[in-house]
Amino acid sequence: MTPSSSENRHDEKRGWGPMPPPVSKRFSYFKKLIEQLDIATYWAVVVVMALMTVFISLQVFWRYVLGSSIDSANELSRLFFVWAIFLAIPHGVKHGVHVGIDLFVMMMPERRREQLFRLTAGLSALLMLMVMVGSYTATVDGWNQLMPTLPVTSSVYFIAVMVCGAHAFLHLTLLAWGGSATWEVNRP
Repeated sequence: MTPSSSENRHDEKRGWGPMPPPVSKRFSYFKKLIEQLDIATYWAVVVVMALMTVFISLQVFWRYVLGSSIDSANELSRLFFVWAIFLAIPHGVKHGVHVGIDLFVMMMPERRREQLFRLTAGLSALLMLMVMVGSYTATVDGWNQLMPTLPVTSSVYFIAVMVCGAHAFLHLTLLAWGGSATWEVNRP
């Protein structure tokens, strides 16, 4: 639903298009905080993907070369995959790269598009709050259940959803506040 980058610039002469994001200290601080969180989660995704690759490779080596198996390799690689996906989702939210149908939206005037963008970002932020509450409830409910091959709570899957919800909530709140051009100023 994000307007394309060529249409995402404010035309000073005609007064249409998304307005640039606010330049207040609060907005800048909030944006910097999210940028730092993005850096941390980016590297966490890299580490988790590397761990997943190592465990899958070890499992293949153990099975086909040594004729044995690592009991927890499948479970660990699945866990790392889930964490990688849920840590990466907010990065997609940041730039609006998720699947969306915007045929109707693209027929709207620029100003209405921007208003609709901010409204849907705000409503999506509320949805992320509900996801966080739901995943917290699932985490607490399943805390005593262990994974079949590891002495670790099975709630670690729901913790990934909770972290994703919190990170996506921050991004969506920033987008609702700053508009669709929030991250455009950082692009070359």
